[in-house]
Amino acid sequence: MKVLIVEEKYNNKKLIDYLQKKFDGLSSTTIYKALRKKDIRINDKRVSENCLLQTGDEIKVYITDNLLFKTTDIPIVYEDENIVVFNKPSNMETTGDSSLTSYAKNLYSNHKNTFIEPCHRLDRNTCGLVLFARNKQTEELLLKCFKNKNVEKHYMCVVVGKPQTESQKLQAFLFKDSKKSMVYISDVPKQGYQKIITSYKLLKYNKINNLSLLDVTIETGRTHQIRAHLAHIKLPILGDGKYGINKINSQFKIKSQCLASYSLELHNINDTHLSYLNNVLIKLPQTPFNKLV
Repeated sequence: MKVLIVEEKYNNKKLIDYLQKKFDGLSSTTIYKALRKKDIRINDKRVSENCLLQTGDEIKVYITDNLLFKTTDIPIVYEDENIVVFNKPSNMETTGDSSLTSYAKNLYSNHKNTFIEPCHRLDRNTCGLVLFARNKQTEELLLKCFKNKNVEKHYMCVVVGKPQTESQKLQAFLFKDSKKSMVYISDVPKQGYQKIITSYKLLKYNKINNLSLLDVTIETGRTHQIRAHLAHIKLPILGDGKYGINKINSQFKIKSQCLASYSLELHNINDTHLSYLNNVLIKLPQTPFNKLV
């Protein structure tokens, strides 16, 4: 059973449209069958038709996961008895409904040990490496590693333009507007703004297309930090519909932001349970976006 609470943006929307937004593998045929069998409840009342929803409605869906979610395999980059690292596609949340986490839980549901939890997140439209713990002890240790900044993560992105320097450590201040789902960058401190640090290294530049391939690291993990910070210095990420340049995105026919978490490495693990992972570099098997630049 899945339980959903209808968000304000879906007020007065049809039930079927809402469910298909939430579950990427759910067909109309499956929904109508569930309605006939009264396997869908709204506010604990069984429904048999495609009714209108209201903000705050609680929907209970009694449909198996294999009918709710697409069965497309998501690549596993690294796996052992304690961790698994997926290559998350873009247009997928790390947690929540129809997310990488729900996919992972379904994938491991038939294993002897069914515990699997993410230790960090990527934005919906950022692809690449996401690290999961396969037992509670590992989860606790890895969460401490992320908190203590003992995980070195590198991102790769394609930006419009060429940086003024081959590499640079950028510092600025970020404000998150949750209502608009946007962030804003300032070069000087302001009330409500948090300090951010973003570093980049130029890997490749294509003069003809005016596109650069960057390796990026961040010392502060704020919402949309890389996308907004690079756009702030006039290096918007190609394909970014929020902070980028839509005219150029259309020119290259890119519909998703060219930003990927492509390597991670654990350091200073003192606990013997995970000491074997010290300084083990986990990378994507292929360099993303290399053909674009």
